[in-house]
Amino acid sequence: MIRIKYYLDKADKNKKSPIHLFIRQKINLKVATGEKILEKDWDKKNQVVLETEENYKSINKFLAFLKKEAENYLATEPHLNLTEKNIKEKISSLVNIRKENAELKIVCGENSVYENKEKISFIDLFAGAGGFSEGFLQAEYGDRIYDFLLGSDINENCELTHVARYNHQLGIDAEFLRQDITEPDFLDTLLKKLKNKKVDVICGGPPCQSFSLAGKRKKFDKKDDLFAHYLTVIRALRPKYFIMENVKGILTKEGGKVKDMILQEIKSIVDLNDFHLLLSFLSKLRKNETEKAFTLDCYSLRLQFESSTEKDIEKLRNNYIGNIENKFRILTPKIVSYKTSRTDKNISTIRHGLDLLKRNKELAYIRKKIINEKSQNDLDNDFFVDKFDEFLSAIESDSIIDQIKIAFSNLQSSGKFQSEIDEIISAIEIYNYSFDECIQGLRFFAINKKVENEFDDILSHIRLYNIDQPFIALASNYGVPQNRERVLFIGCRKDQKVIRDIPVTVSGKEKVTVFEALYDLDIIGNDEEKFTYENIDLKSKYNGKTEKMELLIRKRAIDGKLDNKQGMTYAEWSRKGRLNGRFLNMKHPFYVKNFSELSNCSTHIVAPLHNHKTSKQNEDVLKRLEIIQNAGDYEQAKKRLKEVGLDSEKRNYNVLKPDLQSPTVMTIPDDYIHFASPRALTVREMARLQSFDDSFVFQGKRTTGGKDRKHTVPQYTLVGNAVPPLMAKAIALEILKHIH
Repeated sequence: MIRIKYYLDKADKNKKSPIHLFIRQKINLKVATGEKILEKDWDKKNQVVLETEENYKSINKFLAFLKKEAENYLATEPHLNLTEKNIKEKISSLVNIRKENAELKIVCGENSVYENKEKISFIDLFAGAGGFSEGFLQAEYGDRIYDFLLGSDINENCELTHVARYNHQLGIDAEFLRQDITEPDFLDTLLKKLKNKKVDVICGGPPCQSFSLAGKRKKFDKKDDLFAHYLTVIRALRPKYFIMENVKGILTKEGGKVKDMILQEIKSIVDLNDFHLLLSFLSKLRKNETEKAFTLDCYSLRLQFESSTEKDIEKLRNNYIGNIENKFRILTPKIVSYKTSRTDKNISTIRHGLDLLKRNKELAYIRKKIINEKSQNDLDNDFFVDKFDEFLSAIESDSIIDQIKIAFSNLQSSGKFQSEIDEIISAIEIYNYSFDECIQGLRFFAINKKVENEFDDILSHIRLYNIDQPFIALASNYGVPQNRERVLFIGCRKDQKVIRDIPVTVSGKEKVTVFEALYDLDIIGNDEEKFTYENIDLKSKYNGKTEKMELLIRKRAIDGKLDNKQGMTYAEWSRKGRLNGRFLNMKHPFYVKNFSELSNCSTHIVAPLHNHKTSKQNEDVLKRLEIIQNAGDYEQAKKRLKEVGLDSEKRNYNVLKPDLQSPTVMTIPDDYIHFASPRALTVREMARLQSFDDSFVFQGKRTTGGKDRKHTVPQYTLVGNAVPPLMAKAIALEILKHIH
């Protein structure tokens, strides 16, 4: 029988006694824990440090962890391997890596190979766990690498994971901004944190649940307008490239109108340095125009919105609508009597509609508050949602303009005044145009005056970004063991080469399978947690299928291409890490629950393996999963489940196929069943399917449920929402090849 306990060794000159872990078996063995305390602070019977010691919580936490790992090692390691040397090395390694982490300071230090390379700066908005950031830091091309300046998200656990990974573990001085991008002072705060540093690349994926094919579509979801705020940052920072990653469903939403709107908005970002060229051109058109002079004046005033500050734009809006009101005031007596003008509902609609358009800022604020309330109260599939949406529709500019147009139509005025009415309606529509819609309208005048070539030349100067059509990127084409499809919009500043695609890094035959990604992690059972790797005996585990399974494990280069001579398997790359030795001061992987623990190194759980924990499932759940796993498909298993009384209302289970790639990794762990064990995946296994290195630790809560899901982003959500780092690396690499 093996016994493990702690005891105090002889005190030093400061009267502090080292705590040793003592193992009694055939050979008695003691291992130093690296902790020292006063004898009076030790509870020998309960094997804990008393509260009289200042750091009792962190020491007890470590002692409990160390004892549990020692017990696990002694219980699972083959008997022949349990030598005194091996046992001591195993336990001492956990002590030493904890000590090394505590000794390292948060200082930026890179391998000398990287110090003199050209650094391309980037920031990561809607960063989540940091999938884009990881991929960008892994990318290098010639003498170019990336310099991470800042990440941003609204959730505390995103910040915790970022700070733990990039500041504490890698020693980078990257900032983190935890603030809603829709808040009025977001941009000011962002600029302060950047400290006047130039930003070459911006990456991000504005949340898009409202048009995700994987979930229910919601009208007026508060996440719908985040794209506009993302572009506000683009306009302010003028990066050479920016990337917007999104779900495939965005291409088909509203019959493709959403995609077209996004492209239109990107093309509407203007270079303010050259914007005067367009205004001068418009001024020349105006001099030679009589019939449509008012319309050209409207275009001129509307275009001035693009180059104005928020304060000035309110004045311009009021002036714009004021001009329309004056024109309508002159028109009114021509089309209705004085008495009618005071009482007619149509006239009132036009007047009030113009007033509402002037109050664009106030209505936008109301809209935002109501959408937030909808989200806060989960208004969906109930008697409230339609009424809320009707009101939100009513205060949108498009809806207000539609009502004004209907009111004009109802007046049925004499035909001789129709041209004046048309001018007013056209002016109202121009007020709500995007920059690109203004350009389309002005092209008519340029063609009419035979100056279209001059017009196009000016446009080539004032459009700040060029972009081709968005394209779908399949994660498995970039060495990720997952068939995750994502749409990429890549905006290229006018002085940079347009990027139309991201070349694949692995061929169809080279793709990483689920088995290659996860086989070495199948060391865990129901309601267990592992902190160290264990040897896998494929022969005993896959009796009769060993050779077939071994063929799925292939040697690769760091980019995923097959390399039988010097390569490593996907699992080995995951253990070693893909940062290629860039960060000299990189700490060992560690886990903390919160910021309080993060600030105290002694509370960190330091170990080679993290996030590898299974939930406690009852016998019925385990049996259900086993039946589905054996059937290989949920639909095929439903009949058998019903027969044995284990049917479930759950919509879907995905049984992973060892020789294929996984389906898209989402945020709910029990959507997936392991290929060899009747259980859900751990956070670490889902991270492997996303191509995160094992050294990347997801911090904070592992999972959550109920209303907490709206406010917290647990580990599973961090993983499921992330951009796969290897796909991000491929994007980053393509930009490095072209940026100048």
